[in-house]
Amino acid sequence: MCVRRCLVGLTFCTCYLASYLTNKYVLSVLKFTYPTLFQGWQTLIGGLLLHVSWKLGWAEINSTSRSDVSMWLPASVLFVGIIYAGSRALSKLAIPVFLTLHNVAEVIICGHQKCFRKEKTSPEKICSTLFLLAAAGCLPFNDPQFDPNGYFWAVIHLFCVGAYKIVQKSRKPNALSDIEQQYLNYMFSVVLLAVASHPTGDLFSVLDFPFLYFYRFHGSCCASGLLGFFLMLSTVKLKNLVAPGQYAAWIFFAKVITAGLSVLLFDMILTSAMVGCLLLGGLGEALLVFSEQKSS
Repeated sequence: MCVRRCLVGLTFCTCYLASYLTNKYVLSVLKFTYPTLFQGWQTLIGGLLLHVSWKLGWAEINSTSRSDVSMWLPASVLFVGIIYAGSRALSKLAIPVFLTLHNVAEVIICGHQKCFRKEKTSPEKICSTLFLLAAAGCLPFNDPQFDPNGYFWAVIHLFCVGAYKIVQKSRKPNALSDIEQQYLNYMFSVVLLAVASHPTGDLFSVLDFPFLYFYRFHGSCCASGLLGFFLMLSTVKLKNLVAPGQYAAWIFFAKVITAGLSVLLFDMILTSAMVGCLLLGGLGEALLVFSEQKSS
């Protein structure tokens, strides 16, 4: 069982790393900044592969009632916000910066649990949220490659992530499985992003994209769709296989590896102050992992 958990965890980390690096390459190096089309493509591939997996018996998707689907609709809207804003932010920000800002979603979740659900919060978790918030708050003032548009979309992204996790935790037990939730997210995202591609101008602007007929662009887009699907599957598998504390530890490990390797592969200017902000954010997430393991 331990070997199986390690294999699933390593698979998750590999998919996480490859997915982020591929998306960053398409968004920043190739500069394919048409989020409705890029994210619409990824969710279309994910939805089709999940549907095929369901029909072949590899994934279990039960018939759900209309009430369950309608109750999950707000989460699907937030999911679209997550991937759209995340795509816009990642095209402008370095991966370590993006991940540090992404982690602030935990502050929103912790604040909701403390203020609205009156849950007891451990000192470690409080310190963690303070470190995460301080790291993200100091980053804009110490980022040599500061891009206000990137930070704006990162803030939208982290609020959507926080709200999505709150909705996910408040759902009725056994109402929808993780796979069923993702299936609905994919279906809703494909429709909404397809409709939004015309008003946003992406549908016709993409015709001017210089690499539209290049094989490296086609290959990167196909890889991003497949990797996103396998990342989703490995995430669900890992979440159901290990304790919450171990799950948080694997996510932290994947983020550290991804952030570290991205510095070597993509242009990023590092100053001592910026490194300090990133390390403070890493310390905050490490404390969060410790608090999860302590409580599980």
